Amino acid sequence: MQDFQIIESILTRYFKGLHHADIATLLSICSPQLVLQSPNLRRPLDEWLERVASRPVPAGLGHEEHYQILSLDVTGDQAMAKLYCPLLGHQYIDFIGLLKEQGEWKIVSKMYCELSSTHLKKEIKHAVCKHQNNR
Repeated sequence: MQDFQIIESILTRYFKGLHHADIATLLSICSPQLVLQSPNLRRPLDEWLERVASRPVPAGLGHEEHYQILSLDVTGDQAMAKLYCPLLGHQYIDFIGLLKEQGEWKIVSKMYCELSSTHLKKEIKHAVCKHQNNR
């Protein structure tokens, strides 16, 4: 399997981990040094996963999975993904950084922002077209 496909598989597992609050899956694809970040917020991996485990579980609430990879750039042993993550009534864009170390890809950084519905449609339409053209 090529690096691009391996990373897509990791991102699919990331989506499943979020949707099912599957902490073991998220731990298996994240570096222990990962820090979740957004403006004026920093959370270490264990704190972020604690919150994932204690929030309502989207799959348990019957929410459908509408997560999308909007863009994915792989250069050598580094990758950056832009993801659409609709979660519990909110619309998020996640920026996920990955590194390949000792032959294994791991998520090493996560930044995110919440989108308004007006900005959301334009952002997703543009990014999906760009990602599909780059495949």
